[in-house]
Amino acid sequence: MWLRNMAERKEIITIDGSMGEGGGQIFRTAIAYSAVTGKPVRIINIRAKRKNPGLRPQHLAGLKALQKIANAEVKGDYVGSREVVFIPHSVEGGKFTIDPGTAGSISLIIQAILPALVFARKESEITIKGGTDVPWSPPIDAIRFVLLPSLRMFGIDASLELVRRGHYPRGGGIVKLYVRPVKEPLKPITLINQGEIKKIRGISHCVRLPKHVAERQAKAAKEYLELNGFNDIEIDVEWYERGKDPHLGPGSGIVLWAETTSNAILEADCLGEKGKPAEVVGREAASKLVDQIRKGGAVDVHHTDQLVPFMALADGESTILSSEISLHTLTAIDVARQIIGAKFSVFGSRGQPGKIVAKGIGLQPPT
Repeated sequence: MWLRNMAERKEIITIDGSMGEGGGQIFRTAIAYSAVTGKPVRIINIRAKRKNPGLRPQHLAGLKALQKIANAEVKGDYVGSREVVFIPHSVEGGKFTIDPGTAGSISLIIQAILPALVFARKESEITIKGGTDVPWSPPIDAIRFVLLPSLRMFGIDASLELVRRGHYPRGGGIVKLYVRPVKEPLKPITLINQGEIKKIRGISHCVRLPKHVAERQAKAAKEYLELNGFNDIEIDVEWYERGKDPHLGPGSGIVLWAETTSNAILEADCLGEKGKPAEVVGREAASKLVDQIRKGGAVDVHHTDQLVPFMALADGESTILSSEISLHTLTAIDVARQIIGAKFSVFGSRGQPGKIVAKGIGLQPPT
């Protein structure tokens, strides 16, 4: 009865969560598009291709947050749910806290709520708790030093404060996300020339571990980059003295990014794990970055799919040259086409460098 009544008020778009990569990304982007456009969505077969399908706590936390941000009516909002109906009303923004109660990825929650906050009626200050550096998720340093700076090209004013790191399985991370809503449609972007590498920067961190772990990660990464012809390298080391370390559990990781003369930023990272030498962690991140640079793209493989929603919402034609077209990116494009009608052309094969051209819908901010 509830769903029928909702359907009578607004047409509901159904999205199959098993398409493409069949993971949580489909759910996150679907409810994000719904919130900013006001179009109701019904997502079925949520995370159908994952070992534990359905909503996990981090997805539920993102859903609850968007429900509040967009004053939405929701059905299916429980852990394990494989079908959700999301009917937004007005996007307000504001100040509140998101806490999934687990080490769930803070970065993935940010991906779900950020588009709505960009088009909210007022500024937002969101405290998010959970995991900052966890497997199968962008590390928080990639969000604050690569994604958010890249989004400034669209005219987006968002920043991130890292209060405390959280690693799997203990979690306990805290970040604060600050977003000023746009007053005009997003600008289209063009990123098709990699340019020359000006500098490679990075952060190597460890918590509740000896300082030498972070130092060895940084040293191994720098040595690998130098062997491959890069010279201007600056990798900061973050660690905490015994007795002054506020984190809940041990963990380490390194994030590297290359800044270029064309304003492109390419990123790669690696997370430490028990039994994995710090030198291996550092070299692995550096090797990934060199690979992305040598493929010639102006956007790395991981940030390509993260830019897709904003290209879809922008006013005009955006073009980017990706170092690698991933299934994640192709799935993100499919969701944008189905929900908001953005037009995309992809030139290149999956797993290879390629150009993506998007004709955005020119979404207008609320008045």
